[in-house]
Amino acid sequence: MRKKDKSVVDDTPDSVEQASAAPQDGAVAYEQSFYGVHLHQLEQAFCIAEPDDVVRQILHQPKNQIVVHFPVRMDDGSFRTFTGYRIQHNNIFGPYKGGIRFSPFVTLDEVKALAALMTYKCAILEVPFGGAKGGVAVAPREHSQGELERIVRRFTHDLGNNIGPEYDIPAPDMGTNGQMMVWMMDTYMNGMSVHQKNAMRGVVTGKTLAAGGSIGREKATGQGCVFALDRWAEDNHFRLEDATYSVQGFGNVGSHAAMLLSRAGATLVAVNDHTGSIINTQGIDPVDLRAYVQVHGGVGGYPKAEGVDRDAFFAAPADIFLPAATELQIGKHEAGLLRCRVVVEGANGPCTIEGETALAERGIDVVPDVLANAGGVVVSYFEWVQNKRSESWQLNEVDSRLKFMMGRAYDAVRDMARQHRVTPRVASLALAIRRLNAIYRERGIFP
Repeated sequence: MRKKDKSVVDDTPDSVEQASAAPQDGAVAYEQSFYGVHLHQLEQAFCIAEPDDVVRQILHQPKNQIVVHFPVRMDDGSFRTFTGYRIQHNNIFGPYKGGIRFSPFVTLDEVKALAALMTYKCAILEVPFGGAKGGVAVAPREHSQGELERIVRRFTHDLGNNIGPEYDIPAPDMGTNGQMMVWMMDTYMNGMSVHQKNAMRGVVTGKTLAAGGSIGREKATGQGCVFALDRWAEDNHFRLEDATYSVQGFGNVGSHAAMLLSRAGATLVAVNDHTGSIINTQGIDPVDLRAYVQVHGGVGGYPKAEGVDRDAFFAAPADIFLPAATELQIGKHEAGLLRCRVVVEGANGPCTIEGETALAERGIDVVPDVLANAGGVVVSYFEWVQNKRSESWQLNEVDSRLKFMMGRAYDAVRDMARQHRVTPRVASLALAIRRLNAIYRERGIFP
């Protein structure tokens, strides 16, 4: 195994241990497929949104599926072929938008589901983008800085004009970070004429600040989760200052959300990731834990908390549970163990159908992924606007705009859920579908 330069990829996968696991007891066949779970949820939302038949057909499948196989030279002189994906789900609202995931478990099914979720996030938050997602089947920690750079650049080259600042705009996701986005931008820019290069900075978002990124983008997804939780707390007369919380996955989203919650006065009591589970009922310092994870690659072995098994982590009493790992982590078994008041989905698709049903039966609220973790695409939009205008916003402006947009979306979803007596997830998707249906009706179907 090659040693990875930790200065390059610190956005390591929040959790990969369960990514290809079999369904929990009682799960049905569709739970084996992330995209199948999404389609099941979509059908529930269609019953509320009642879109036109043609819109149902359009939303069931992505517009474009791009699969590339590309060779990359390794440090020892050998070559290895990688498989990369870019799924473009829908662009009726604007350019395709979505992250690039580096994980050994990346599949076409996963990326299709993630791209669809991006479409609905943008519609819910009223961001003028469509939905896309990409990924490369690779384990970042097994590669050196030079190998990662060559993988990123060759993948970007092979995508070619399938991406662009007015067409499809990638961003970081699990296993990628700002430096990798800078490599993508530079590769793309070098294929342009000298007169166009500076206009191409917006081909990706989530870049480093020096290369045109936005202040507040790195913490944006975690910050959005906290803003959504703030609104839930207001609605439920709940004090975050007195709360306890647990986090699954301690990568970018989980760690930033944890640090923000701790600043608000809440206490972190349990954490799980692909390296293990830890508990400390007296409190875990998320800043200290983040520093430990950056050195050791995960929370396993953290000396200031007790190591426990996965079931003990899920069963740990906490007011708030924030899943920030991979999809389909909360099945019927895990939902039965949780002892919390609310689940705030920092991850995409963390609940199976059986798991979500069990949470509802137990009266545990869920702030769904398409709302809770949409902060990343909102601030990516801010970065894109700043690049187009040659502007640089201050953090208070970024955060205040994000807070407003998250609050507006939360209120719209809550009102939809109350009106139709459905879960927030169904309400979120139904709200997005109605907005998509409205624009299709106005524009019509060409030709």
